Amino acid sequence: MTIGIAVIGSAPREQASSSKKLILYASPSRAYPSCTDIKWQPGIKANGDLFSLNAIYSRSLASAQKLSKEVESTTPDLYAEDAGSDKSYAKLLERSDVEAVVIALPILAQPEFIKKALSAGKHVLSEKPVAKDLATAHELIDWYHTNIDTKKTIWAVAENFRYLGRFQYGAEQVKELGDILGFRLRMHAFVKPGAKYYETEWRKTPEYQGGFLLDGGVHFIAAMRQLLGQEAKMSQVAAFTAQLQPHLPPIDTINATVKLANGTSGTFSVSFGTTFSGAEYIVACQNGTVDVGFDKTIVKKDGNESTKDFPEDKNGVRQELKAWGESIAQGKAHPLQTPEEALADLEVLEAMIKSGEADGKAIELKLQ
Repeated sequence: MTIGIAVIGSAPREQASSSKKLILYASPSRAYPSCTDIKWQPGIKANGDLFSLNAIYSRSLASAQKLSKEVESTTPDLYAEDAGSDKSYAKLLERSDVEAVVIALPILAQPEFIKKALSAGKHVLSEKPVAKDLATAHELIDWYHTNIDTKKTIWAVAENFRYLGRFQYGAEQVKELGDILGFRLRMHAFVKPGAKYYETEWRKTPEYQGGFLLDGGVHFIAAMRQLLGQEAKMSQVAAFTAQLQPHLPPIDTINATVKLANGTSGTFSVSFGTTFSGAEYIVACQNGTVDVGFDKTIVKKDGNESTKDFPEDKNGVRQELKAWGESIAQGKAHPLQTPEEALADLEVLEAMIKSGEADGKAIELKLQ
């Protein structure tokens, strides 16, 4: 056994007693969510039967050292861009005891690191969104299926919202309440200069569509897509966008109407630049409503209301890491983590942004 964070839910069939060795790639500027973020550490620790931390790579040795101090009961090897050629990313990928990598980088940097890891035969869990836009995502996914044996080397895209019990329970309840009549999704906040998630250069001056809305918005879309299911999947969007705050380019607000496959519609209102506050995910069905809150799900049916609490839900990272480790052992990607599922999230958000650029023109969705 080697020291490190290794991922293993149920042990691989050919090595029932081994642990998958996991490497964390952490950017010192990555804030939400990332390997340097506190959210990853409890999830890794909680999956100790799957993972052991074997190495850490970061842009600087100082940031790698900082991260290593946050890891309990192990001493991972450190790699960094400024640590010399023997401690490069390429050298790390040569290690036979590193079988899987979690990549949490700024959006524009991820594709190169994903390709290098997959080419080296390492399983990958990369941060959402799958890419900066649909064109880049299609290229990356096509490259994966063309150049990599996807049965032997799994690429998963992280989306912790899909693993939150309150959304999974909510989706089950929606199915029990009859035809979907509509939905409301609202997430409003004011990201101020100096805020934790703002003080990164790649967020202050984003070189990708949507700014904060791309990085955070895919979370909200993923959650609502899960609640709606396939029978009422999103089919068309029309949106207006705006930049309400000068420090949040290129846009910080989307207000959209979304047509569903069953002919009904819903609303999507997300802003990181408003003095409105709060969030809601509500689905109206023929026989009641499902309202998913921060740590509970409220179901109203036939005039009666029931509440199910999820005090242990936290952020879903523990659950998604577990699913990833098990998928590696089974040799098959988890359906909630496929690049194609992440692509569907990105399609919705990009369509809203494009619609806003076209003054509210309706755009058809084709990847749902």
